[in-house]
Amino acid sequence: MLRRTFLTTIAAAAALTLATQAFAEDKAKVVGIDWATYNPLSIVLKEKGFLEADLAKDGVQVRWVQSLGSNKAIEFLNARGVDFGSTAGSAALLAKINGSPINSVYIYSKPEWAALVTRAETGITSVEQLKGKRVAVTRGTDPHIFLVRALASKGLTEKDLKIVLLQHPDGRVALDKGEVDAWAGLDPIMAQAEIERGARLFHRDADANTYGVLNVRTAFAEANPELVVRVLQAYERARAWAKENPDGLKALLIRDAKISDEVAKLQLTRNDFTESQVGPKPVAAITGAGDALKAANFISAATDVAAVVKSLVDNSFAQRLVARK
Repeated sequence: MLRRTFLTTIAAAAALTLATQAFAEDKAKVVGIDWATYNPLSIVLKEKGFLEADLAKDGVQVRWVQSLGSNKAIEFLNARGVDFGSTAGSAALLAKINGSPINSVYIYSKPEWAALVTRAETGITSVEQLKGKRVAVTRGTDPHIFLVRALASKGLTEKDLKIVLLQHPDGRVALDKGEVDAWAGLDPIMAQAEIERGARLFHRDADANTYGVLNVRTAFAEANPELVVRVLQAYERARAWAKENPDGLKALLIRDAKISDEVAKLQLTRNDFTESQVGPKPVAAITGAGDALKAANFISAATDVAAVVKSLVDNSFAQRLVARK
């Protein structure tokens, strides 16, 4: 009886917590949004204050949090540390498969930001040569999934390597120091390694890089749909500014990523800011990544990848924005 009473009390407390959270969502006065050096538009948005200017008249504040990788953005979203987080499409899919309550609502870039990187002196020139080697990787990110797909294409898996789990900046440092033989790299750190240390991108495949997507917490979006549209509207202003001011964009990236002019220029050549909606091409790229993960036994064989992608992508907010133009 005591156990039953205890469980009933816990259930009631949980229900009250959910109800309180729902009320808090409905009364959102602060929007948490991330910025990341792999998402140049987020740097523009943070710098120019487009979102703050729009929301100030309604008494809504903006809180900025830096994401060092897709995995960190997902962690922040899951912990309600941010309401909007920047990730790769493949990372968002993997998070959704693992139960993260998020939706991908916007494309901030079509990048080639991931490749497999080594030092010139290692002699590594192919994926097959990674067998038995130490490889640095950040789990749950596009470079990680890029590595999984590259290995699968050669009949290999992570079990054939000595995986070293590090955040992207630490992976680059480990490569520089010779602590690992290769690194699943991410721009702009990857571009920096190329230019400043002579690192070599020995395996590239632009089509295996999934799009950069902006994700929103599902509960936040359901309670604050107008705020979601306004965030995307501010992002569109940032996109327009970036396209009209390439030198200004480069300057902001140099400052916030703490990289050189040459590195920033190289990174930006690997970004395309044309698309904004998570349309057929991004969906196909994300689905392809999911199918590859499934074939590599990285996710359950029972996973219906297409169904998960459908539940992940929500273009309704971007379409509302288009309708207003």
